[in-house]
Amino acid sequence: MARGAADSYTARMRKATHRARTALRKSGVDYFRGDGSDWIALAGLLLTVPAIAWGTILMPVWCAPAALVLPIVAGGLLLRPASLLGLYAAAALALIVESLVLGPYTEGPARVTPGTVLVVAACGLFGLLIAQFRARVGVPWRRGGTMLFDLRERIRVQSALPRLPQGWHREMALRPAGGQSFSGDFVVAARTNGGRTLEVVLTDVSGKGMDAASRALLLSGAFGGLLGSLPPHGFLPAANGYLLRQDWDEGFATSVHLVLDLDSGDYEMLSAGHLPALQLQAGTGRWEEKAAEGPLLGVYEGAQFDPVKGTLRPGDVLMLFTDGLVEANDRDIAEGVDRLTGEADRYVGTGFEGAAWHLIEAVAKDVNDDRALLLIRRQP
Repeated sequence: MARGAADSYTARMRKATHRARTALRKSGVDYFRGDGSDWIALAGLLLTVPAIAWGTILMPVWCAPAALVLPIVAGGLLLRPASLLGLYAAAALALIVESLVLGPYTEGPARVTPGTVLVVAACGLFGLLIAQFRARVGVPWRRGGTMLFDLRERIRVQSALPRLPQGWHREMALRPAGGQSFSGDFVVAARTNGGRTLEVVLTDVSGKGMDAASRALLLSGAFGGLLGSLPPHGFLPAANGYLLRQDWDEGFATSVHLVLDLDSGDYEMLSAGHLPALQLQAGTGRWEEKAAEGPLLGVYEGAQFDPVKGTLRPGDVLMLFTDGLVEANDRDIAEGVDRLTGEADRYVGTGFEGAAWHLIEAVAKDVNDDRALLLIRRQP
């Protein structure tokens, strides 16, 4: 009987220990994901406050009273505003204790001076402002960087070109303004019509860098959903209507929509205020502009987009790009286009392998604007 009771007690203790361990692990995981409470961080920081105060009292030369800014700065990054106030109260109490034990600051060094109080108070104010901003946004700092990384990767995945059948080469390069990770230029692409057709949309959102990145992210998702769901001639009118419904202060964009038959090489291109594409004729070695007519997206309703047609023969190259690649303050667009085609001629012999990235480096490396370049080549 006693042994059965002991076994029962041991089993209950194991279950209780397992539940406690599971709860602690879940709490830690939720905390680092930004979903849980901040009591673990608060408890740890509250313990550091008396430890720092004790070190200041014992060794004031090595552990200065201003060291209390360390848990305050950490609290500004980790805690919610309500918890932060509790940490500030503990830090204020520690300063009072230190000043009483060490004596007036006029009696020697390593005392609690008015400057120390001002430094700690200023750090606390900045920490509280940061915590309030995080609370208003609703994204803990632990998840903020992860979210931005995830958004950047989503844009990159959406901009990836689908694999093409044998006999075709494609590549694309995006370069945001100012070396940032987010761009106002984006590409969405899909193979439709049973894989026989390649549809590509290159869009340049008004603005640049981070100013245009949020709108580019929204539009890339919407355009990705529209692409392939509508007939080719219905895409740009639908995209135009979508932008108009957003009612943005700076809501226009330029876009070019390429519809390429991968069997015959015939293509149709529709443009919404975008720069003309360039086609390299393998037979003559010359670049030819392919300009379609159409207004900017998001300007007025009922816009009409007139296509231009062409054919990519073996050895031909089609190049789509945004204005950041050819436009600059010290030169006009025609000069920029001439420079781009001149650099592109160097890659004719190599089949344009890796040419997109190198062309941006060659003609627009230090331009403070978003740049995008798309190359499609029909192998000879």
